[in-house]
Amino acid sequence: MRRSVWIAFFVLLALVMRANSAVPAYTVEEAVAVAKKQNTEIQIAAKQLEAARGTVIEARSGFLPSVVSTGLARKRESQEASRLRPEDYDASVRVVQNLYTGGAVSSQLAIARLIEEKRSLEYQALVNRVTMDVRVAFYELLLNRAKIQVREQSVGVFEEELKTQRERMTAGLVGALNVSRAEVALANEQPELIDAQTRLQNSYLRVSELMGVDVRSKATSRFEAAGQLQYHPRHPDLNECLAYADVTRPEIRAREIDVEIENRQLILDRSEMRPRVEAFTGYEFYSERDPLVGPEFNHGYIVGINAAWHIFDGFATKGRLQATRARRDAAVLALEAARRSVNSDVRGAFLDLQQSDRVLLSETRNVQNADESLEIAKGNLSAGLGTQLDILQAASDVTRTRTTRLGAIYLHNVALARLARATAREPETLGFASKIAEGPSSGKPILEVAAPPSTLGSGR
Repeated sequence: MRRSVWIAFFVLLALVMRANSAVPAYTVEEAVAVAKKQNTEIQIAAKQLEAARGTVIEARSGFLPSVVSTGLARKRESQEASRLRPEDYDASVRVVQNLYTGGAVSSQLAIARLIEEKRSLEYQALVNRVTMDVRVAFYELLLNRAKIQVREQSVGVFEEELKTQRERMTAGLVGALNVSRAEVALANEQPELIDAQTRLQNSYLRVSELMGVDVRSKATSRFEAAGQLQYHPRHPDLNECLAYADVTRPEIRAREIDVEIENRQLILDRSEMRPRVEAFTGYEFYSERDPLVGPEFNHGYIVGINAAWHIFDGFATKGRLQATRARRDAAVLALEAARRSVNSDVRGAFLDLQQSDRVLLSETRNVQNADESLEIAKGNLSAGLGTQLDILQAASDVTRTRTTRLGAIYLHNVALARLARATAREPETLGFASKIAEGPSSGKPILEVAAPPSTLGSGR
């Protein structure tokens, strides 16, 4: 009985350890969600936004009264014969309130709020870019994984072909040339498989970096990609995308804020040549050094007004105004450049989407043609009209065309991700979200459509 309890305990412990060490699986949307939480660039941008909010609090303090305390105490070690007392002290607590600053405080607060909004827009723009990067890297990962499966199946087919040709040569049905051709075909396919495997590992590293997943302690990734690369046709409207991007892209609004900041900075610079007035009240106690004037210890409430006005500052304000105007003009030019860049992003992504659809249509037909060519080559070989070389070439063409079709599907999904970022919208909002783990419009899974033939045929 005791032995059974111990066995059950160790089995349960093994199951718990296995569950804790299980590698999580993420879909593309889950990977995006993880990246938004853990990506280092996004976290840095969030801290910059938090710092900007602190700057707003600091600028707002100019409208609130400040409490200032001052104090002085000193004693002269020696002095010439005098009726003045050798010690003096002075201490006060004052409440100071700005009455007029020439627009400096209001401009500083406005600039701080604009900077906070700009940091928020930059944060959103960074999130949009990282989201696009994660989607593109994830689609590339799925593409490389699908290529591995295609290449593995192709290598298996050529290995089977080599085995068959060796058996037929042993039986005296074919010569050494057939075996050599089968060996060459297999050797040509194996580097493609190795390349696809290496690309898959690099894709995992790239997605891990974007997601903020630490892989330094492990040679392999700490997550698995769920789903399969798939094609889902989408046809967004170009004019709608352009109009929406011009309104919602945070980069454009950030450049507009740069212009507003420089306009506010002009007011702040001019305030240096205007008077500043502040009122104060408080309590003070101090010593009187001359006994003939009054007692040593004095105290009481105080109230007053301080004013300052720079009549001439050596043209410092003029230089600041000139520099600010130049920065404002540069900000206006940067705004126009941002609008052109956004327009170019949308049009470029839209053209890539159209191109990928055309390539995909062409490659789908090409796959069908390659399949038919392989069947014809098999028939010719059976009828004695063809050679083994025709069969091997046709089989390679089938694998190459189907791999190219996978690449076209990848380019389609990448174009959708770029268009989503270019319009600053989620793919679901635009209505052309690419899906995962579904088959193409033909109803067949992509790996089935892209798979090489299971055998090269027996009619030799």
